[in-house]
Amino acid sequence: MERLGDTKEQYERQSKGQAEQFLGVIKKAAEKAGVSCDTDYVTSSHPYEMIIKAAEKKGCDLIMMASHGRRGLQGLLIGSETHKVLTHTKIPVLVFR
Repeated sequence: MERLGDTKEQYERQSKGQAEQFLGVIKKAAEKAGVSCDTDYVTSSHPYEMIIKAAEKKGCDLIMMASHGRRGLQGLLIGSETHKVLTHTKIPVLVFR
């Protein structure tokens, strides 16, 4: 059990570091472009729920998400967080590829 706990803590630490680094790049680019930018991150086994919750909490009027373009059976089997957000929120969603 101890090893599993260590692995989870290590994963969370690495995830936090990667998120901070990635979001820092985005924030810097937004500032350079003169666009206000607020970043946040959470971990969840259901990302689409957290995306919607964050958008609602921050009063967003638009959610922008990428589409990976999976088609056919693969798209159905894998599932799509973008699709889940589209079908579970009342906030408009802009999907780009």
